[in-house]
Amino acid sequence: MSRIKMYLKELEQEALTTRKMLQRVPTDKFSWQPHPKSMTIKRLATHIAELPTWITMAIKTDELDFADNPYQPTDVNTTEELLAYFESSLADGRSELKEENENLLDKDWTLRNGQQIYSVEPKADVIRMSINQIIHHRAQLGVFLRLLDIPIPGSFGPSADDMAF
Repeated sequence: MSRIKMYLKELEQEALTTRKMLQRVPTDKFSWQPHPKSMTIKRLATHIAELPTWITMAIKTDELDFADNPYQPTDVNTTEELLAYFESSLADGRSELKEENENLLDKDWTLRNGQQIYSVEPKADVIRMSINQIIHHRAQLGVFLRLLDIPIPGSFGPSADDMAF
């Protein structure tokens, strides 16, 4: 199996769980955060929703320089907008996971802030990191939801909330 096919399969599998988790984020709790140093639930959920676009960025560019591209998160104001943003980002990332891009995966991609280089790694690793970040931040979101006493869906099997039924 090509890496492209492997990434596409994994992205589709993770999208199912991510979608279920994002559906649970209540609009009226968007400003909630468990600690002053934590993101708000809106910021965390929006970041999860945008991560599939990093696949496109890794394929179509050779670097991200924060000095030239200050981060501007998309502003969503309802759970419905959050879900629509995730679907749009998913379609965006999926669009570049095509076989003709397999030959680009070993090319280096750089993350920097001006002269400060954070990392230089193959585009394949950036795509892997993007999918891993979806899973990582989704787990964070699960903790946020648990702290709000919102039942969470299972990820790789039933959750404790699923078992209660």
